[in-house]
Amino acid sequence: MSQTNETVPPIGIDLAKALSSKRIKHTRVTEVMSELHTLIYPSSQDSILLVCGPTGAGKTTLSRHMVESALERGRSHMKANGGVIPAVYVEAPSSGENDFSWKLFYRRILTQLGDDLDAPKKLYGVDEHTGRVVRPRGSTGNSLAALRTAVERGLRERQVQFLVIDEAAHIIRQTRGKHRLEIQLDTLKSLANQCGTQMVLVGAYDLYQLVSLSAQLARRTHVLHFERYREDRPEDVKAFERCVLAFEKTLPNLWGGQLTQHSKGLLGNTLRCVGTLSSVLIRAGKLAEAVGSWSVDSLERALLTEAQRKRILEEIIDGESAIGPSFTRIMPRIQRSAV
Repeated sequence: MSQTNETVPPIGIDLAKALSSKRIKHTRVTEVMSELHTLIYPSSQDSILLVCGPTGAGKTTLSRHMVESALERGRSHMKANGGVIPAVYVEAPSSGENDFSWKLFYRRILTQLGDDLDAPKKLYGVDEHTGRVVRPRGSTGNSLAALRTAVERGLRERQVQFLVIDEAAHIIRQTRGKHRLEIQLDTLKSLANQCGTQMVLVGAYDLYQLVSLSAQLARRTHVLHFERYREDRPEDVKAFERCVLAFEKTLPNLWGGQLTQHSKGLLGNTLRCVGTLSSVLIRAGKLAEAVGSWSVDSLERALLTEAQRKRILEEIIDGESAIGPSFTRIMPRIQRSAV
């Protein structure tokens, strides 16, 4: 990277906010979104869709684009049917507890559904003879069962087609034992079946182990691989370069048209992951803004260190190695009878 210095013109906006809110619907996002749109439909046998990929690849961008796209497509239906929400985005909580917090998870869903969390969530039913509300004995307003009932009701009444669960690997990392993990996935599958809402779990490669828990789960689950860009594919390199250009155009006064000339260096340092590219450029922009001038030094100081890059690369390679062979799909040869 050659050294250049240029005064940063007044930007007039929050630099970090402008860059961090820049969610690029790049090639990988478009490819996976297209497949998900095909697989999400009423009465689908795929209760759970798993989207696995490396850290920093842009999975959160994909998750949010999925929901935003569904809301945009369903705008007229939502306008004609008040209360309908075609899709919901939540992030699986990492609460610091020893086990995954279903209570916190359900509360996050209820918040997205617009339910009033100040009102007690009660287990209830209606007596068909008297028409009176029946509350089971011993139930508490915010018990796990009550929250689950409220979520089921909310998903059905809002007619939610799919629920995107970002950072879904938290469910694995906060669950001890294969049997317990199978129960966690059965809980999600049951929620999907009860509400007719497909679950889209998005996360790192360790999420992939969920498909091997049981034959029943494997049958009702479909896996999509959110790959990083590959250096040996010219079309991937060009797609990454377009991402760099998109960031440059977001704040042209900051970069002065000089960012794209460093695309090759950014490609290598960020391991061809657009989410990591975003993090690097936010740091670079803040460093340049702090000293009042753009320089290659600002960009170099924002890059991943070799120690960081090595650790991330090891995790990516392990994940790609594990998921690659098991992604093989074989069409059995059909025996044709002689005429």
